[in-house]
Amino acid sequence: MDPSTHAPRDLAPALERCVVAAALWVVVLGLAGSLIAWVGAWVPLVGALTAVIAAALAWRISGRLPRPGGTPLRPVPAAALVVGVLAVTVWTGLTHSEQVLPRRDSASYLQATIYLAENGVRPVAIDAETIGGPETLAEEGLTLEAPAFYETGSPQEPVVQPQFMPGPALVYSLPWWAGGATATLWAPAVLGGLALLAIGLLVARTISPWAAAAAAVLVGACFPWLHTARSTYSEPLAGLTLAAGFLALTLLVRAAEDRRSTEGGRAGTWAGAALLAGALVGGTSIVRIDALRETMLLVPVAALLLARGRGWARGLLVGAGATTLAGFAVAGVMSWRYLGEIGSSLVPLVALVVLMSLVCWWLLRRSRRGWSLPAALASRLPAALAVAVVVVGVGLSLRPLVMTVRQDPRDPGAMYVARMQAELGLPVDGGRTYAEHSVDWLAWWVGPAALVVALVALALLWRALGTWWAKGGPVPSWGAALFVTTGSTLLTLWRPGITPDHPWADRRLLVALPLVIVLAVAAAAWAGRWVRRRHGTLAAGVVATGLLAVTAVPTALATWPHRAERVEAGGLAAAADYCRALEPGDVVLAVDDWAVNHWTQVTRGMCGVPAVATTGRLRDDPDRVRAAAQRLDERVRARGGRVLLVAHRERSSLTDIGARDVQEVLDTTIPEDPHVLETRPERLDPLHLTVWTGRVGR
Repeated sequence: MDPSTHAPRDLAPALERCVVAAALWVVVLGLAGSLIAWVGAWVPLVGALTAVIAAALAWRISGRLPRPGGTPLRPVPAAALVVGVLAVTVWTGLTHSEQVLPRRDSASYLQATIYLAENGVRPVAIDAETIGGPETLAEEGLTLEAPAFYETGSPQEPVVQPQFMPGPALVYSLPWWAGGATATLWAPAVLGGLALLAIGLLVARTISPWAAAAAAVLVGACFPWLHTARSTYSEPLAGLTLAAGFLALTLLVRAAEDRRSTEGGRAGTWAGAALLAGALVGGTSIVRIDALRETMLLVPVAALLLARGRGWARGLLVGAGATTLAGFAVAGVMSWRYLGEIGSSLVPLVALVVLMSLVCWWLLRRSRRGWSLPAALASRLPAALAVAVVVVGVGLSLRPLVMTVRQDPRDPGAMYVARMQAELGLPVDGGRTYAEHSVDWLAWWVGPAALVVALVALALLWRALGTWWAKGGPVPSWGAALFVTTGSTLLTLWRPGITPDHPWADRRLLVALPLVIVLAVAAAAWAGRWVRRRHGTLAAGVVATGLLAVTAVPTALATWPHRAERVEAGGLAAAADYCRALEPGDVVLAVDDWAVNHWTQVTRGMCGVPAVATTGRLRDDPDRVRAAAQRLDERVRARGGRVLLVAHRERSSLTDIGARDVQEVLDTTIPEDPHVLETRPERLDPLHLTVWTGRVGR
């Protein structure tokens, strides 16, 4: 009898296929759903059928996932991984936020989800007659625009265009149809849990099956990850597609190298798997346009592999390029105002992609003609790479001592920073981006010792990559994923590209924090193995546990104050109370800045009531607001409705413009994220919500 029949099963392939299929489902659903939403057919039946077809297609394609050899994932470590991920997922879901008012990106995504789910189309065309006719938007100072929702089109045929990529709204619309707000607000936790499972499986393949659970749980418990997985951000979706893409790429490299060493494998054997891995990384663009950064870094990876005879790397470029271009095509049609808004960041990134592609193409051509690194340089490459990693890491951490990063002080983000500085009692210098403190942001959540351990581990891994390049042999299975995540982390730390309002800004660490934690876990596992070979199991356990605690303890302490918080809990009830104050036939006119920012899109999306906003220049003159409101009310009454004036800040916002029947329809306090620039956030702050309504005076 074959003794292998009594061996415990390797559960890795089944779990790997599940997470890769889930990630591919997000990409397929996002791309196909965008086309359907563009033609106005994203209704529950069509959405459900699309989701089912996308799932079947994703499951079938995921069958192309390679199954390399190596240490199997036995039932006990597999159970530890799955139970750990489930525990984090349930904890995250039970403490989900209720960010409903579009004050931050998560609520903007939620409102875009609701708007898409209720209207079936993106962007949403508005019937001008419902807001008093084309004359309303032709009038200076009146607009449909609100934060994260642009007014496009013409006064005769106005359109509301949501700001961000459509992928998150398409995915989140499914639980909205199925279970309303509660199901939708749990969805990020589930998606984040799948991303954690992908990270754990990646660790199991590259480090140790027993390290998988520790890595996944630590990443999930790290507050910036937890914070985004509690809300309808794009990060849980991007985390899943990127982690699954890196997992697929790692499996591909290991399987291809195993087969190459035994059979001299051919490029065509792995082209499909390469296409899949590239499509997952590039397809992240349908949920986050800045995923172009990770796609860009696949270009030198593919060039290096092609230079060493791994022809299957062409599939990697084709998959990544096709899905990235598809994502940008969707953005160009459905989110073009957003692309223009972030052009100052996006254009340099696109230019860098082009430049990097040209340089890699030129070097690859030279390599095929026989050019290579001089022997003296090649022999020093491993040490040079290790030293470079340490120098760059230390240099980034010392940036606050030698530089202060600034932007144009007239930028809207700079003006927001100036207001925060004034409120926090800091010197007012709105041009500061605080980007020089990006390493400090990492240290807040995992501790400085973990950064040191991770940096040493990273240097050793890059030394190993240099050794492979200099001496040849099998490609390290983790090499491609490490190259991309290291490059992404470096670019993020150098230029975070986000308003430094914490903890909101810490979501930029989507790739950096998991990389640090995985490196720290790897260091603990490797140190334990080294000690076990020399000093026995007990000593190995002490060393591995001690090194793991260097990361686990600071991470737990940093997250502990936030363990049970629910950001903006009560937001749904507040929105429901506000909607109940509206009557049939109402057309809302938001007359102060908070009403415009908080309630304009809620009125349209959640309440199903037409809404018009005043612009800042108009709001500065109460007499002009009164006159504009009276003209709007006349047009609306002529069409069988009436204008309801809405203000958020205070009663005088309405009485100053002569409103009548003024009443307070909402007065509540909910907890919100703090707003800090230079310190780690520790607690929630109170947010007082009030809404005043009134009728147009005569």
